[in-house]
Amino acid sequence: MSKQILVFFVTLFLGYGAVSAEEVQKSELQQRAEAVDVKQNIASARSLYIHAFNDYANKGQIQQAAECGAKATALYYKENFWKEAFDLLRRVDQAIDADSKSTTPVKAAAHYLTSRERMQMYMKLRKSTNAMDFLKVMENQANLSGDEKLKNDLLYNKAVYFYTFGQNAEGNAVFKEMADKLTKQKEYDKVDEVYQTLIANGRRSNSASLVAQSYKGYMAWKDSTNALKYADEIAGLKKQISDNEQSIAEKDSSLTARMAFIVGLGILAAVLAAALVIGAIVMLRYILLTRKQQKNIQMLTDSNALKAKFISNIAGQLQPTFEKLDSSVPEVKALLDFSEHIQTLSLIENSTDEAVELEETQIPQFCEGLMDQIRNKVKKDVALNVNAPKMSAPINKEYVSHLLLHLLNNAAEYTPAEGTIWLEFKKRSAHTLQFLVANTGSNIPEEKREDVFKPFLEIRDLTKGDGLGLPICKQMALKMDGDLEIDPEFTKGVRFVLELHV
Repeated sequence: MSKQILVFFVTLFLGYGAVSAEEVQKSELQQRAEAVDVKQNIASARSLYIHAFNDYANKGQIQQAAECGAKATALYYKENFWKEAFDLLRRVDQAIDADSKSTTPVKAAAHYLTSRERMQMYMKLRKSTNAMDFLKVMENQANLSGDEKLKNDLLYNKAVYFYTFGQNAEGNAVFKEMADKLTKQKEYDKVDEVYQTLIANGRRSNSASLVAQSYKGYMAWKDSTNALKYADEIAGLKKQISDNEQSIAEKDSSLTARMAFIVGLGILAAVLAAALVIGAIVMLRYILLTRKQQKNIQMLTDSNALKAKFISNIAGQLQPTFEKLDSSVPEVKALLDFSEHIQTLSLIENSTDEAVELEETQIPQFCEGLMDQIRNKVKKDVALNVNAPKMSAPINKEYVSHLLLHLLNNAAEYTPAEGTIWLEFKKRSAHTLQFLVANTGSNIPEEKREDVFKPFLEIRDLTKGDGLGLPICKQMALKMDGDLEIDPEFTKGVRFVLELHV
């Protein structure tokens, strides 16, 4: 094989996975050595590489030391200083063995560099037996290192050895191994270039046998590679089809679920406004409009904002019709309250990210005022207790008043005669406040405690309440950067805890 194709192997195959030292900053000495023009001053470059080797060895960086030592060795035998080259390699090996911190794989990788230089020197001296001995040593060291880059470098040096000593069959076998390896890595273009270069080299050297053998191997590889390429393309197309089918199925399932949710809301609105023809027409228009928009999947999302806006729009369009009815009728009054609650809940959900205004408030007077509003609603001999320290705190009076008054009204309704209702305030930390509303009586079952804060869980008789009071309170608490929960440790009845962060 000619010099050109060997160079081609170096740039193509080893360029794919070149052997290098550990990824560290090069020393100043090494950078200076690499900057020297070897053709102009080989002695200076060699001296700098030797100094860099000594510096790296003293620092325990044996991989870099071995690399610089190997480069200095190559510059020795380039001028036929064989004794000096072998002596330097012995020094490099001694430095590697003397290092106690490096692991066996690291030392093997460093020794590989010195063994490779010995093998190349014996090849230049035309001592094939000695070169083969070190080629075997290199193979053992590459395996010990576990470095795939060294194994690629070993494969290249085997090919160089066989072609150098006229063992073309062995060289061709290694060449095929190299091509097969690149093929497995799907580097088809690189393998194609290897074969094309080998064929061109045979033509330039007028070697008909090399051209014929190379062309035969090339065509066999081309046929097998085309089959692999087609298989890869078919597999890729199948995967793409599968992914598309899965995506379509997911979008179709999502669309069906969203449509079911919207239709469910339509049915709820129709039940609430069964006697209102105008309301039914508006609802049907919404359903028909939604059906026309099925193709635009992006307009149908799972977001709570879209759900809240949709419900608010229904309630808002029904509100003018409701207001024309006699509000003294319990059913109409229930519809009006329900519509108002839906709009309130939607408004809060849609403005969750907006900050609420805080007002410095005297807590004792504030709590007493709320408790006074339920005194005439409680049953006989129910005790009303307020426990609030004399202090002020920044709160949103509108939301906190609505929330606490709702809890107190519920307490007034469910607290039996001779029971007790408490309203307490506690400052847990510099920025954490708590209002607690508790009453004696029956407790809320544990399995239902989270459900009381969720709207629309069941169809209810609106004249007996729409079940939106506590969900609205929960949303108000969240909007104030707080939370509303039922205290699981309170066993005398029910205690709600409103926690605010200010």
